[in-house]
Amino acid sequence: MRDRIRAGAAIYNDGYYHAAHDAWEERWLELEDGTDDERLLHGLIQFTAAVYHARNRNWEGAVGLADSAREYLAAVPSDYRGLRLDSIRRALADLAADPAVLERRSPPSIIHENGVPRLAALNLDETAIAATVLAEEFGFDPEPIDRARTYARRDLDAGEDDSRFISLLFDFVRERDHRGLVYRRLSQHADRRRARENDVEGLF
Repeated sequence: MRDRIRAGAAIYNDGYYHAAHDAWEERWLELEDGTDDERLLHGLIQFTAAVYHARNRNWEGAVGLADSAREYLAAVPSDYRGLRLDSIRRALADLAADPAVLERRSPPSIIHENGVPRLAALNLDETAIAATVLAEEFGFDPEPIDRARTYARRDLDAGEDDSRFISLLFDFVRERDHRGLVYRRLSQHADRRRARENDVEGLF
């Protein structure tokens, strides 16, 4: 849960307001309605959607989502899961009262564990989640990303801290201006790794 919270928060804090919910949605759908975790993720999903709609001048959608997010987060403890929810609730109240407020100031940051998560500071597991989300957001086939995640984890478990897959996953998430190039290199490495594994399997 922590990895997903931080990945989604970092995606949002780096300005990908629409994509952030994808870091939380799969886990949210697995949860029983009314639990603190379910209400937290539901509220965060609607919060980021409200910000996205306000930034795109869909005032009615922003207000509706802000009101709904406030309801979901109202009963969740203020420091639940390390999040600073009071600042999010205040931002939602401002947004519901005046959705154009985000034309005059930047969207509020999501604060987690007394810091503002950013893509450049995520660990490998958090980065792997963010990589899949960003691949889908920008129209890349997520399958090579998923294979790279598997290979990166295998390499790390085998003690290979300098794994090419680890560095490429970090680059894909962090290198905004070169994401397409990094994706091509990552896909090529993933294809070669799979081909080598298939060759070995064919020997037996």
